[in-house]
Amino acid sequence: MGAALARAGFRRYSTYRQATLAGLSTNIVFGMLRMYVLVAAGAAAGGVMAGYTVPQLGTYIWVGQGLLATILMWGWTELSDRVRSGDVVADLLRPVNPVWTYLATDLGRAGHAALIRLLVPVLFGALFFPFYWPREPLSYPLFGVSLVLAVLLCFACRYLVNLTAFWLLDIRGVVSLWMAAAGVLSGLYFPLAFLPGWLAAILQYGTPFPSLMQFPTDVAVERGGLAGQLERIGVQVAWTAVMYAVVFYVQRRAMRKLVIQGG
Repeated sequence: MGAALARAGFRRYSTYRQATLAGLSTNIVFGMLRMYVLVAAGAAAGGVMAGYTVPQLGTYIWVGQGLLATILMWGWTELSDRVRSGDVVADLLRPVNPVWTYLATDLGRAGHAALIRLLVPVLFGALFFPFYWPREPLSYPLFGVSLVLAVLLCFACRYLVNLTAFWLLDIRGVVSLWMAAAGVLSGLYFPLAFLPGWLAAILQYGTPFPSLMQFPTDVAVERGGLAGQLERIGVQVAWTAVMYAVVFYVQRRAMRKLVIQGG
């Protein structure tokens, strides 16, 4: 069943060709803007900023632009919409936990996004800008593992945000807080290594946000070597386990709280 839902999710998003093209163009344009700013800053700093060379910054930017759509950090409110309409009752009555059904569909979506929204910006950046290709063959499968963990973790975070609809109905405020925190703390706008060391360490190990984008891109640029890559993946595994435990706990509480609006 999970494979069928994943295939359905892949087909569903592959039909949105114009939206995919528009999103891809936006990713590339913003990638170029970020590239020009950080490359200029890197050149002014002597070619290395917080341990990143200019080619590594290039890879960081273009992989990050692709990850933004692949993990789908923002823009998913399907569950909260069904809570407001009352249709979520049908989800809860099915024999399969809705976490798994939504996750399977999201994995199919992520697979399509990885082929288009991730691969194309990376190839574009590699063709026209300084770019760092991993030197060690093992880095490529490790990046794949880190990417899958980021997708799983981001889904758990989005699902948890949507679950607040059981109490709030209108979750626009929660979504706004999630967007602000995730954008800044995940490393989307700049590598967290640019921050003071103590603050970067607190964010990287004490919050799940860096595991969404910072860690997969650091794995791609081989930051810290094999030991650093494995450490980052280990943190991702830990936060993924924690967030799914929280999701299942909150969902159980939500089922007790369930009230169909108007009924």
